[in-house]
Amino acid sequence: MHDISQYQDFFISYLKDQTISKDPKNLYEPIEYILKLGGKRMRPVLTLMTSEVFDTNFKLALPAAMAVEVFHNFSLVHDDIMDDAPLRRGKVTVHEKWNINTGILSGDAMLILAYQYFEQYEPVVFRDLAKLFSKTALEVCEGQQWDVDFEERKDVTVLEYLKMIEYKTAVLVAAAMKMGAIVAKTTEKEADLIYDFGLNLGLAFQLQDDYLDAFGDPETFGKQVGGDIMINKKTYLYLKALEFSTPEKIVLLEGLFSLQLPDNTEKIETVKAIFNESGASKATQEAIEMYTFRAFETLDKMEINAEKKNILRTFGENLMGRKV
Repeated sequence: MHDISQYQDFFISYLKDQTISKDPKNLYEPIEYILKLGGKRMRPVLTLMTSEVFDTNFKLALPAAMAVEVFHNFSLVHDDIMDDAPLRRGKVTVHEKWNINTGILSGDAMLILAYQYFEQYEPVVFRDLAKLFSKTALEVCEGQQWDVDFEERKDVTVLEYLKMIEYKTAVLVAAAMKMGAIVAKTTEKEADLIYDFGLNLGLAFQLQDDYLDAFGDPETFGKQVGGDIMINKKTYLYLKALEFSTPEKIVLLEGLFSLQLPDNTEKIETVKAIFNESGASKATQEAIEMYTFRAFETLDKMEINAEKKNILRTFGENLMGRKV
């Protein structure tokens, strides 16, 4: 097996070899643009890594990894339109660089392109990949709709929030790993276990993202710290703060989360103080740890050697301790 940076290099090399540029240019150029914006490539890397966990050369998993990456970026293009986001990974978003109609159509094309990569596999593998992909893609859409719905609600529960991030984020991480297992033709039991591993890591990853948005280092996080607070996003931190705070602090927090301000400096600092004082920050860190350890529990049930279990465990530990 290889280390994470090597899998990233292998995937980026494969990505560069893909011929996406063709006519009409206004359909395909935005696709090339978003795919070349970079990012950690975590999901395709997991597909490649998982194939080798189950003793199959990562090269066989490259088309499946590409499908995962194309779909992930399709969802980002449409999310950016819905959020009216001006930037993605520090660069202008597709709908800003072209227009909203182009963003919608290029995103639609990306979803179809993702499916086409599965056509490189034999019928049984194609069927299993496409079945998992369809289920996952629909769940991601459901998660996104819940996220939109929650913006208008004041009664969102922690359980509802966890279900939303499971569908919006974690299921794609889990599917990326299971696709590697499907390509490797491992047993259904092992494929399901690696899916559970990825699902719990995906939940830990999103909760970590929530936490870093408020308390990350601006130099390393890569996004504006406090961004969720600025847009009044009801994250795990916020919901736990409501659960743990005094009535006075609840009124203050809900009041702050009803405001749209030109300067959010004081609002961000006040909200972060409530997160800390209430114990919401500690509860979020404990949840990150819980989901990470829950992922590790699945490793004990898997029939792979100790070295490979350690590789997966190290990956999870690095994710839990990330700063970016």
